[in-house]
Order: sequence, then structure tokens, then C-alpha cells
Amino acid sequence: MLYLKEANMEDAQEEYAMISQMPADENGMTNPAAGISFEEFRENVLPRIIKHTKGEDLPDGWVPETQYFLWDDDRIVGLFRLRHYLNDFLRQYHGHIGYAIKKGERGKGYGTKGLALLLKEGKDIIREEEFYLSVHKDNPASLMVQKKNGARIVREDEINYYTRISK
Repeated sequence: MLYLKEANMEDAQEEYAMISQMPADENGMTNPAAGISFEEFRENVLPRIIKHTKGEDLPDGWVPETQYFLWDDDRIVGLFRLRHYLNDFLRQYHGHIGYAIKKGERGKGYGTKGLALLLKEGKDIIREEEFYLSVHKDNPASLMVQKKNGARIVREDEINYYTRISK
């Protein structure tokens, strides 16, 4: 069974296993935990992620954000982030949602299904009438994931397409 589960302390070992395999930045999905130990993740990074969900201890310019791990039965296959609302910068560039699928699990439909689950979860969380997303132009698989979930391109620049998905 496929489901989303918020980042939590009980699943720290499995969450770390996913996070530790992600590069520091891949297609705009940043990973501040890249290269750190499990202890550093459990003691510092994960508690900060959980606080950010509640809007606590946010750095300047940040908004509350929930990180969800995509589980397929008893294993994590992806990571999805949902910003609860947008400031001017996020509205212009990054949007509400970021996601990454574990390298060995790509091309199996997890991105499309995980995004569908996140959109359902986010309908009652975000303030805007639409979900704002962005995708690097050199990542056609991610653009297809978004389009399969109803995305339309609203603008582009040299690096990204900017898409919207109606609630």
C-alpha cells in the first residue's frame, strides 16, 4: 500500500536511509542533511524539520513546510515537501511542492502517485487557490509527473517551467 507519512522521530532510521542517499541538490530539490551522520540527523536535522511543520524556528524568509515520506508498505520510496503558504519569492519561483524519488525506484509511477496523494493532503492546508510548482527544463520526467496530476505551464525562464495545479 502506498501512503504519505509526516517526518517523525519513530521512523528516523528509515527516513535517514532515504535522506542520506539524496545529493545536496538535485533538480532544485535541496537536501540540507547530505553527508551528515545518523546521529546528527536524529539529534538536530529531524527535530528542526518537525518544528518547521509547526512554523517554529523558521529562518528568515521561510514559511511552514511539512515533509512527507512516501512509503510503499514498509519501505520509503520518496520524499515530498509541502509549503503551507507562499511568500513573494516562493510564489515567483519555487512554489508549494518539492519532491524526490529514491534513485532505484524512479520510473515506477511513484512520483505521479505520490504527488496525487500530496495534492489531496494539501487541499486543506494551502491558502492559495492553486498549487504552485516549478520544474527544471532538463527534467522531463518530473514535468510529466506534474502534467499527469493536472499541471499546466504558466510561464518559463531559461532554467525552469512554472506550473499550476487547480485545487
